[in-house]
Amino acid sequence: MAAPPPPGVYVPVPTFFVSRQASTYSPQTPPLDLETQTRHAIHLAKCGIRGLVVLGSTGEAIAITNKERIELLRHVRQQLENAGYIDYPIIAGTATQGIEDTVQQLRDAEAAGAQWGLVLAPSYFATAVAQEGLEDWYVAIAERSPLPIMVYHYPAVCNNITIRASTFQSLAAHPNIVGCKLSHGDLSLHTQIAANPRIDSKKFATFTGLGQQLLPVLTVGGAGAIDGLAAIFPRVVCRLWETTLQGSLDEARIIQEAVCRGEELVVGCGVPGIKEAVSRVLGMGDRDGTRLPLKGGIGDTEWEKWREIMGDLESLEQKLAT
Repeated sequence: MAAPPPPGVYVPVPTFFVSRQASTYSPQTPPLDLETQTRHAIHLAKCGIRGLVVLGSTGEAIAITNKERIELLRHVRQQLENAGYIDYPIIAGTATQGIEDTVQQLRDAEAAGAQWGLVLAPSYFATAVAQEGLEDWYVAIAERSPLPIMVYHYPAVCNNITIRASTFQSLAAHPNIVGCKLSHGDLSLHTQIAANPRIDSKKFATFTGLGQQLLPVLTVGGAGAIDGLAAIFPRVVCRLWETTLQGSLDEARIIQEAVCRGEELVVGCGVPGIKEAVSRVLGMGDRDGTRLPLKGGIGDTEWEKWREIMGDLESLEQKLAT
């Protein structure tokens, strides 16, 4: 039977594109910057991140061609192995609406070196989609996928589609559906999945997609987080995970409060905010290095609003590195 990803903190990595100064740059479709992608991936692995989600929402998956998907996944896998990170966990995202397209992306991902697939819910028909239809859609993919899959529930990018706790319970019984990522603030739903005695948490892992919920989600049986802030401050979010599991709750609460403040940038500014922060803090990628329809970074004026908390988190990150 397929196993879920190991517990811990994962990063939904941004997809890096070449700089505006590059001779190959195109304002409509800038090419991939595989060198920076490698630097970031290895940096995260060195800092204790348990694994990567490649081509998720933060990775601008909807703007990446299938050819680029394969190239990106294969390159990240090869470079991690070259750096000594053998069998490092890689979860490949999908964001298509159809069963055939999704299965093909999962087949391609497996061939490129991914071990799991993170499958975004189909949302074109929004609330017209019944829970039974969602369940059948995921089962049809799971039956044909060469990779174990996880259910990706992100209402904000999915027409506010709802996946009920009862649907997760049914899907968790499938041998090739091994977990979920919940990118929303509904702690009740997290609890009804992670703490559900009818769901075997050893076979179906619940990850929050929001680091500001990591401490409470862990206390109800969650496996960890797939968190955008960890792309910038990986040691901080990993330390939050560790202290919570160790029962060092005084320290965990202090870190959780700082993470909550930092996560406001992730939630409020989205991918442009994450890329701006990765560029300013880590020196990787352009500050405005997105691909259309996303355009530009958040700029100096907006960044000033976040300077204090980003500085606090950077200081904590550096302290944890010593």
